[in-house]
Amino acid sequence: MNKIVVAIDFSECSINAFLHSLSIAEHCNGELTLLWVEKTANEKEKYVDKSLDASRDVQKAFEDLIAKHQPAYPGVPISWKIRKGKIYRETADEAKSQKAILIVTGTHGASGFEEFWIGSNANKIVSASVCPVITIRGGINVQRPLKKIVLPIDSAEETRQKASFTGYISKKHNAEIHILKLYTSKLKTMRQKVDIYAAQVAGYFDEEKITYHIDHTVCENISDATIEYATRIDANLISVMTEQETKTSNIFLGPYAHQIVNHSPFPVLSIHPKDTLAAGLGF
Repeated sequence: MNKIVVAIDFSECSINAFLHSLSIAEHCNGELTLLWVEKTANEKEKYVDKSLDASRDVQKAFEDLIAKHQPAYPGVPISWKIRKGKIYRETADEAKSQKAILIVTGTHGASGFEEFWIGSNANKIVSASVCPVITIRGGINVQRPLKKIVLPIDSAEETRQKASFTGYISKKHNAEIHILKLYTSKLKTMRQKVDIYAAQVAGYFDEEKITYHIDHTVCENISDATIEYATRIDANLISVMTEQETKTSNIFLGPYAHQIVNHSPFPVLSIHPKDTLAAGLGF
């Protein structure tokens, strides 16, 4: 079965991430490992409740969580694990040791156990992981079926590499992919490059018999444009590379992938370029 690691701190957003991962696992023949990381003593963050017996209470919380949701997904094996160390590193290492296909994590929140996602932990997990990562905020309706995925294409050569895993998720959920061409330059040669990359991705989807649509937008901030488009079509997921085109106007806002992870009201699938290099797509 396909291994999926879910980072848990029992806050609203991490529970939402867990519920989202259950649906993914059901469609992808997956099994879940729920992971809670006990912080090392040298980390600056403090426990919200210093009297908490972390090991005992975390174990009980996991048992209750699994007992509550396992009956609705009898075909999805669920286990839990506790590791100690830096949250982002332990999460990435657990996924690597299991050869997981995916990490699912919340993007922010605080819990009765400790301040888990405050700061940049979600972005650090995305950066440290060797496999794709789905980040999801609290409050997102995870009961909605995954039917629309936004796949932004820009002028970066790596932009095409997310087609393989995104296509895999699409096929497993019978979802359609919306290829969004992002024109950030008035130069004809730059726009032609985006067109070529989008056509290559479309050709791959044709071969894989994946339903897709192609649209375009002229923009300066590609993260804002992507989110606005996803909102307009009522998407369920945005798929991005961790390395994307950069523009002077974006420098002070942070990397594109981090902007999307931090601000998207939709789940975000982040893929490293190396995640798909072996897929044989010629990209």
